[in-house]
Amino acid sequence: MRTANKNVTRANCKNCTCSPGLLSRNKRSMLMAKRINIKRTGSGSPGASRHGSILTLDATSLCLPETKAVNTSDRLAALRKTMAESDVAVYIVPSEDEHQSEYVAPLDQRRNFISGFSGSSGTVIVTRDVTCMNDVPEGQAALATDGRYFNQATNELDFNWTLLKQGIKCALTWEKWAVQQAVQMSIDSGYKISIGVDPKLISYLTYERIQKTIEEELVKSTRASIDLVPVRENLIDKIWLNFEELPESSHSLIKKLDLQYAGESAQDKIAKVAEKIKENNAYGLVVSALDEVAWLLNLRGSDIQYNPVFYSYAVVTSAGDVTLYADYERFDSTVSSYLSDCKVAVKPYLSFWSNIVTLSKEFSVKGQSFILDTGVASWEIVRLLKCKYQLVSPSPIEDLKAIKNETELRGAHNAHLKDGRALVKFFAWLESQIVLQSELVDEVDADEHLTTLRRQEKDFVGLSFDTICATGANGAIIHYKPFKGTCKTIDPSKIYLCDSGAQYLDGTTDTTRTVHMGTPTADEIKNYTLVLKGHLALGNLKFPEHTTGNVIDSIARQYLWQYGLDYGHGTSHGIGLYLNVHEGPIGIGPRPTAAKNALKPGHLISNEPGYYSDGNYGIRIENVMLVKESGMSYNGRKFLEFETVTVVPYCRRLIDVKLLTAQEIKWVNEYHQQIWDKLGPSFEKTSLEYMWLKRETSPL
Repeated sequence: MRTANKNVTRANCKNCTCSPGLLSRNKRSMLMAKRINIKRTGSGSPGASRHGSILTLDATSLCLPETKAVNTSDRLAALRKTMAESDVAVYIVPSEDEHQSEYVAPLDQRRNFISGFSGSSGTVIVTRDVTCMNDVPEGQAALATDGRYFNQATNELDFNWTLLKQGIKCALTWEKWAVQQAVQMSIDSGYKISIGVDPKLISYLTYERIQKTIEEELVKSTRASIDLVPVRENLIDKIWLNFEELPESSHSLIKKLDLQYAGESAQDKIAKVAEKIKENNAYGLVVSALDEVAWLLNLRGSDIQYNPVFYSYAVVTSAGDVTLYADYERFDSTVSSYLSDCKVAVKPYLSFWSNIVTLSKEFSVKGQSFILDTGVASWEIVRLLKCKYQLVSPSPIEDLKAIKNETELRGAHNAHLKDGRALVKFFAWLESQIVLQSELVDEVDADEHLTTLRRQEKDFVGLSFDTICATGANGAIIHYKPFKGTCKTIDPSKIYLCDSGAQYLDGTTDTTRTVHMGTPTADEIKNYTLVLKGHLALGNLKFPEHTTGNVIDSIARQYLWQYGLDYGHGTSHGIGLYLNVHEGPIGIGPRPTAAKNALKPGHLISNEPGYYSDGNYGIRIENVMLVKESGMSYNGRKFLEFETVTVVPYCRRLIDVKLLTAQEIKWVNEYHQQIWDKLGPSFEKTSLEYMWLKRETSPL
């Protein structure tokens, strides 16, 4: 907590990297101390003074932990009152919007509003004690999230909250925790307890999972009475304006993606989808996922930050008819004419709900059925259907979208060349600023400079996610996001992790590099090299077709496991093509989706093992890879392999060559030579970038 008028010595500021090296008397430390005095407190400010050999600063100028941005007590009290009005004792607040988007627009960040937790994944459960007669209702509040966000949630949640760590052995799932709370309240009160949720915000798959949990718990507790009820008027929306203004929704124009980038016309894509519908003996497909609508029609928007999608639904029939539900004012005359040429009917976005009821009644009369993606179609859509339906996963569009065509693959390679050039410029600049010039560069400054460099590249549209720009202990927060005023100054004596990506018209990038600009410790070198070995093992793997990601996850973890180490996130995710940086249906890791969907030629997928030492540092190395045929087969079964698409060198300072095999050294040297050949000619021979790249790509 920041405390005014309190002097804190650097010696007592454990794990802080806001001003490196201040305890030594050398010239560098004195220079940096002077710059802190100038930049943060002003020359001659009483906020900084010297006592002996230790610089002391006013605590407000140090990177001490912030007080919680949101005290949620009043918000929870207001929510519980609204729950009482709706006769709901347990209320579920998901992270997702009604399209089950991983990243959502500010208007849909209901979970963030009520909890103060800003991570992209998590579920809130709020209970209301039905026996409490106080004016201010009592109850419990819990946030469930996975290992990527444990540290972040601990930092952001206030005293009202319980953190439910998902994926930990013997830990309760959030569904079971919610149901058990309801069971206990029902037994204690003798009442029937309702668990409520906005039916548009959970997938039908999630609904089934909650319902199954209720049935299992009621078998154990026959005295309890519980039901899961749809609360169609969102309870967070009802209280939001009592505390702050609602964020504005996007009204920007929706644009057409030219064929030179898409590689396939919307008409051809629609024809393929129509055939898939016929193969499933159905007549219609409800398209809920925003990136699927965008891909199908070669359209892009900007309704969700970093994701070039727009709010919409679509219905496709086996006859190739398409109805797009999106607001008319979002299209200019060019896009309107384009949709007309594609024979796409356009109706208002909100009319989808009444139209799906009418259409499903017509289907029912004709004996026709819909296809729905069980992981994306909301409970509300299924509730409203009046005809037969099939639940599939993945959807036909998700499967087609994940396999990139030749044009898209050329675009992906080109986008990564541009991104590699920007990252080389960035790392060369950062090292020069911090090490050679002893400048203070904080995490936000670095983030902004990297964005500036990317913006100079052709066809740059924006970032593909919030840059994770983390020095020292912040790197152990897997999805860390720096903010001006609370971020740290990058310390060259500590590990620096940069996970970043961009959206270009011809591709989406996602690259992580962990570097050290000083003298790393033996522990840092060893652990980096173990992560690198797993990264190389996965990247060089050959495997039979029909292999799923869960089968090969241990390839990337094996060297860490030998030392009793691991990481708490998946190893890989699919990559979109000027679309979402996290794209289904594929992945490598322990999640169920990784076990269901085989890797296929044309898939773009990340390779990102890591290691995180809480309170000290984080290590992650990430490349994007292409799945392709290897040219080998066994008993008629083809073997596949990966081709690395990313062109950014690894950190030589952090590699212990003695831990690498001769084959691993050979591969790294060849990879670095390829990077030099591709990017070296981009830079002037006297430039910082040229010299940095030449050094970093020199043979191990």
